[in-house]
Amino acid sequence: MVEKVEKRHHKLGLSDEMVLDMFRTMLLARRIDERMWLLNRSGKIPFVISCQGQEAAQVGAAFALDRKLDYVLPYYRDVGVVLAFGMTARDLMLSGFAKLEDPNSGGRQMPGHFGQKCNRIVTGSSPVTTQVPHAVGIALAGKMNREKLVTFVTFGEGSSNQGDFHEGINFASVHKLPVIFMCENNKYAISVPISKQLACENVSDRAIGYGIPGVTVDGNDPLAVYQAVKEAADRARAGHGPTLIETVSYRLTPHSSDDDDRVYRTQEEVAEAKIKDALFTFSQYLKDVGVMDEEREKQLNEEVMQIVNEATDYAEQAPYASPEYAMKHVYGEE
Repeated sequence: MVEKVEKRHHKLGLSDEMVLDMFRTMLLARRIDERMWLLNRSGKIPFVISCQGQEAAQVGAAFALDRKLDYVLPYYRDVGVVLAFGMTARDLMLSGFAKLEDPNSGGRQMPGHFGQKCNRIVTGSSPVTTQVPHAVGIALAGKMNREKLVTFVTFGEGSSNQGDFHEGINFASVHKLPVIFMCENNKYAISVPISKQLACENVSDRAIGYGIPGVTVDGNDPLAVYQAVKEAADRARAGHGPTLIETVSYRLTPHSSDDDDRVYRTQEEVAEAKIKDALFTFSQYLKDVGVMDEEREKQLNEEVMQIVNEATDYAEQAPYASPEYAMKHVYGEE
């Protein structure tokens, strides 16, 4: 007799269709990222900064938010977040190719600087952590306008050592602003391991200094992340202030396409981390509870690859901006 596996997602209020959509979004993020690496290595796009290994945390969190009301301020790896909030594979490929139709910046910014007003995705800048005080400011405006919105901001564990993080979280804590601070701890700030970044055990341990809840969850478990972010969102909407969430996963790729991670970590370490890859573990969970089988997974992969192929072809053939366009939005115009 086969033991029946508990459907954890039902206890969280998630339907079978919703968790299947979570997996599909994770899969799309991974396949887009993998395609961008191939395009980079073939000389077609200049730069990739990867989401691989962090999709579960990103998608689990995004699904716990109100995607018609809340604002997200993603950091440069958050392909899963922006896809869940309405960006498309075509949008991301246009950004990778730096084409005129790129919704983030019209081809001005390097990839990973997500921004799309219609979907309340607020653009960041290249210096890390600048998005944190911006999230706090939007939350303050929302509170002043008596809106029920929540701002959700992400950053790496290296960013939690920056002044912007401490100033932003302190202000939000004092004024009980509806902000969710989510640190995507992937174990490395470029080449610096977590052991050389923090004296405390967890990034979430810092929450007590600001008088707010702090929680560390398995970043390879989208359902655990969903639960943590949903509780933080409910708390924020009720007027109880911010929460610091730390998701722990592993960066499966080099820091970027310009990095060689072999100089600071072993390939054995990376191989061991791949065993816990959420794309496999969450897939297995969905099969164990009868939401998906091998045939459905194969169909999803085929559907996703068709989307990625069409997005790649469109973006590659799309026009670049004219040279004169470089001056637009720089100087005042009559």
